Amino acid sequence: MSDDASLWSALSDPHRRAIVALLLERPRSVGEIVEACGLSQPSTSKHLKVLREAGLVRVRQDAQRRVYALDPAPIAALDAWLAPYRTLWNRSLDALGRRLDETRQTPDDTSYDPEGPTTKD
Repeated sequence: MSDDASLWSALSDPHRRAIVALLLERPRSVGEIVEACGLSQPSTSKHLKVLREAGLVRVRQDAQRRVYALDPAPIAALDAWLAPYRTLWNRSLDALGRRLDETRQTPDDTSYDPEGPTTKD
């Protein structure tokens, strides 16, 4: 696996993220990736080279085709790096949920009217 900076850099491009999402489903040939992403073959190859050099994908030769697959190790390393931040966000979202529950009006509250304010004729 390459350094973390090259992983983040490789994933910063939306086309490369789309390729990673495709490869999450199953390994694919370059032709399949070209067709699914709507990119030219040279452009797709350049993106695959960046992903390969970052260690995110592996390639194997299958007769005349090159088949690409995700390498799970770098993804697991990124997931481990993100874990403390995920915990932080979960705590923050839990606190927000509790606060919203505390302030939410309920049908028992006399000021609550699901139809909104009414006017008297």
